[in-house]
Amino acid sequence: MRRRSHGFSARSYAVPKKNPPIPGTPGSGTPTFAEPTEPTDPLPPKPDQRAPALGTATGQPVEGPDTARGQQGEHLTTAQGARLYDTDHSLKAGTRGPTLLQDHHLREKITHFDHERIPERVVHARGAAAHGVFRGYGAAEPISKAAFLGKDVETPVFVRFSTVLGSRGSADAVRDTRGFATKFYTGEGTFDLVGNNIPVFFIQDGIKFPDVIHAAKPHPDREIPQAQSAHDTFWDFVSLHTEATAHTLWNMSDRGIPRSYRMMEGFGVNTFRMVNAAGESSLVKFHWKPKLGVHSLVWEEAQIVNGMDPDYHRRDLADAIESGAYPEWELGIQAFPDTPDQTFEGIDLLDPTKMVPEELAPVQPIGLMTLDANPTNFFAETEQVAFHPGHLVPGIDVTDDPLLQARLFSYLDTQISRLGGPNFGQIPINRPQAEVNDMLRDGMHQTGVHPGVAPYRPNSLDAGCPFLAGADAAFVEVPVQMPESTKLRAAPASFDDHFSQARLFYASLSPVEQAHVAEAYTFELGKCYEQVIKERALEVVANIDPGLCEQVAAGLGLPAPAPTVAYDAAPTPSPALSQVGAEWPLDGRIIGIVADDESDLSEVADAVEMIGKNGMVPLVIGPHGGELGSGKGAVPVSRTFLTMRSVEFDAILVAAPASDPRLHVLLMEAFRHCKAIGGWAAGRGLLEAAGIPAEAPGIVIADEASELFDGITALMKSHRVWERQV
Repeated sequence: MRRRSHGFSARSYAVPKKNPPIPGTPGSGTPTFAEPTEPTDPLPPKPDQRAPALGTATGQPVEGPDTARGQQGEHLTTAQGARLYDTDHSLKAGTRGPTLLQDHHLREKITHFDHERIPERVVHARGAAAHGVFRGYGAAEPISKAAFLGKDVETPVFVRFSTVLGSRGSADAVRDTRGFATKFYTGEGTFDLVGNNIPVFFIQDGIKFPDVIHAAKPHPDREIPQAQSAHDTFWDFVSLHTEATAHTLWNMSDRGIPRSYRMMEGFGVNTFRMVNAAGESSLVKFHWKPKLGVHSLVWEEAQIVNGMDPDYHRRDLADAIESGAYPEWELGIQAFPDTPDQTFEGIDLLDPTKMVPEELAPVQPIGLMTLDANPTNFFAETEQVAFHPGHLVPGIDVTDDPLLQARLFSYLDTQISRLGGPNFGQIPINRPQAEVNDMLRDGMHQTGVHPGVAPYRPNSLDAGCPFLAGADAAFVEVPVQMPESTKLRAAPASFDDHFSQARLFYASLSPVEQAHVAEAYTFELGKCYEQVIKERALEVVANIDPGLCEQVAAGLGLPAPAPTVAYDAAPTPSPALSQVGAEWPLDGRIIGIVADDESDLSEVADAVEMIGKNGMVPLVIGPHGGELGSGKGAVPVSRTFLTMRSVEFDAILVAAPASDPRLHVLLMEAFRHCKAIGGWAAGRGLLEAAGIPAEAPGIVIADEASELFDGITALMKSHRVWERQV
C-alpha cells in the first residue's frame, strides 16, 4: 500500500498517458472557420495540463473540478460579475464625441491591463515549468526523518527551469547557468530545493552575489549584450575574482548549453544537513540525475536555435509532456559525516565553489520525480511561483555555508518585493498542501479570512490556539555546537584554493568536450574589447591547464602566460563529470523524415508508425504543407522545406530524391552536428547530392525504412556520433 505525505491525492489531476504523433495543440477544442455565435462555458484545460491543487489560503483541501479556480460562465462580465453587452467601443458623447469619464468598463479594463506585468526576477527571469509527482524510495530514512522521503510516499511537485542572466524576453539556448528549482508540497509543509545545473558556484559568500550578477548582466550604458557572458564586465570580474574559476569553466563547457531541460542534471550546490528520527545528523549534497542522460547542444546549433526558435527549451519540455514522454529524474544524495570541521577527503563542504567527486562519495538514489502535466496558465503558475531555501521540513536543515546563509535572507526579501507583499504564499501555486495556522495577519493581498481575536501567543481568548507542536512533530533546528570565535569579515584558509576543482573538471572531460571548452573560451574572450582583460583571463586559464591556455591564446593572437600556481600532481579524472561514453533512453526524441510526392509513401507511413510506437516523435518534412499523396495512403506533413531546420531533429531519415538546396543545408548541418542520418530507396541520391559520404561514421543506408531503424536508434542512444569531430 503506498503512503502519501499529505491528505491530497498526488494523482488527483493525473494526465492520461497518451502519445499523439505531433504535440503543440493550442487548445482543448477544435476551432471553427467562422466566429462562434452560440454561448458556451470556457473550454477546459488540455489533457496535458494541470492546475495548482485546490485548497484554501490556510492549506485546507477543497473539493471541486480542475477549473474551479478559473473563470466560469457563458457571458462576458466586469470584474464584479455584471454582464456586458459591448467591449469593443468606449462610452462616448456621440459616435464621434470624446470618451466619457464615467466609462467604468473602459477604466477597469485599461487599468487592469496597465498592471498585468509584475517586476521580473532579477535573475532566473526566463523560465519554464511543469507539474509532477515525487515518489520516495525509503533509502533516505536512515539519515532523514523527512516524511516525503519515505518508501512509496508520493508528493506533488512543481518544477521551474530557467536561465540566470537573460530577461524574460531573451532566448533559451544561450550559454548560461540553468536554474533547477523544485517545490515539494509535503504534508509537513512545503520544501523547496532551489538548485542549478552546475554543482559549483561563482562565489563563496553571498555578499558577493550582487557583484557577480552586476558583472554578468548587460552593460548598464547600452543594455547589451543580452543573456550573454561574452563581454568585458563579466570577464573583468571573474579574472580578478578567481574563486569563480571552476563555475566559469563549467559554463564554458557543454554544460552551459543544454540540449533540453529534460537532459540536464540538477544540483543543490550548497551543503545541507539531514537529521534522522534518533536526532543523528549528516551532511548532504543533493543531485538530480535525468533518466535520459546529460546532453548538450553544440555551439553552432545553439546559435541557429536562438534565431530559429528562441523558445526551444520551453517548447521541448511542454511538447514532451503533451506527447506522453514524461521527463524523469532520480533525486540522489552524497552523504558525509557531520564532523566538527565539516570537510570530506580534504574538501571543505561549506565552500560552494567545491564539489565532491562521485568516485569519492557515490550518489545514493532516494526518490524518483516524474513531470507529467503542463501548467494551465503561465503567469499564474510559472511566473508567480516563489521559491525559498528557507522552506524546510523536519529532517532537512541548513548549514553555515556563507552563500546559503545569505540566500536564506535574499529569497524571502525578493519574493516580497516582486509579488507585492508578504502574502505571496497564498497565491495558488505557492499554497502549501498542509495545514497552516501561522498567526500572520493582514498585509497586501491577504486572501485568508481569519477567525478568532488573538493572533498572538500566549492567549486565552482563543482558547490558547494555536498550540506549539512537540519536538517529534515539529521542525527543530539541529543543535550544532558553536566554537568560541571572534566577530570579523573573513573566510577560512580552506577557501583559498581556487583552481584545483577547475583542473579536476577539465581533466575529466573527453577530448571532444575539451575542444569545445577551448572554443568557448576563445569565442567569449574574443568578444571582449579590452586587451588587458583578455590577458588577465589567460593567466587564470593557465592555472587550469597550460595546454588549454595555449589553444585559447593562439585563437586570440596572444602569447600564452605561464601558470602562477604550482601543483604536485595531475588531478585524478572523475568519469561522472563527462557527458560522453554512455547510452541513454530515447523517450521523446525527434526524428525528421524527408519525403516528397515521389517517395514510397507506404514506407514513410511505416517509418512514422515505428518511430511513434517506440516513444519518439516523427516529423515528416515535405516540399509543401498539407499531405503527401491522397486518399487513405496520404501522409500528413509536419514541416516544410521552408519551415524546418536541422536543430529541431535528433536524427534525420531521407526517403526523397528531391535535390532542393535547402535540404542540402539540412543534411550538412546535421552532419556537422554529429547526428545520425539514414537514407533508403531514392533518398540515397539526396545524401550523395548533399555531399554526405555513405561510409562516414553515423550514416546508415538501407533498401527499406525498417532496415534503418535499429541502426539509427543505436546511434541515437549515445546522443551524437562524436567520431566525426574527433
